[in-house]
Amino acid sequence: MKLLKTLSIPVMVAALLVAGIAVAQNKFRTPQSVLHVITVKWKADATDAQKQAALDGVKKMAAAVPGITNVWVKTLKVQPGDYNAVIAMEFKDAAAFQAYADAPAHKEWEKVYLPIRQQSTTHDVTN
Repeated sequence: MKLLKTLSIPVMVAALLVAGIAVAQNKFRTPQSVLHVITVKWKADATDAQKQAALDGVKKMAAAVPGITNVWVKTLKVQPGDYNAVIAMEFKDAAAFQAYADAPAHKEWEKVYLPIRQQSTTHDVTN
């Protein structure tokens, strides 16, 4: 009986350790959505109000373009260092991303964005 008690404690500890590892394992997905990431260098004479209007315009556009599911406009870090902002949009799928280019709301947003953009790069990714 004493041997059984002595053996059961290590077995229970091992079981809890295994259960803890299984619970702590990171879980992730590989969605079919499309991420569209734009890095922006504003023109030197672009005002803060113009820049903010362009960023706010992303949210307005997202509300009007079917298939945009999420937007990010608060830049934490951008490379190369002479760029000023990052804009990211998530589309539900490749078809929504393709339709976005010709969407009227996108064309309206470009009227605010393009005049103050000196240069930009885009990165598009999916699974």
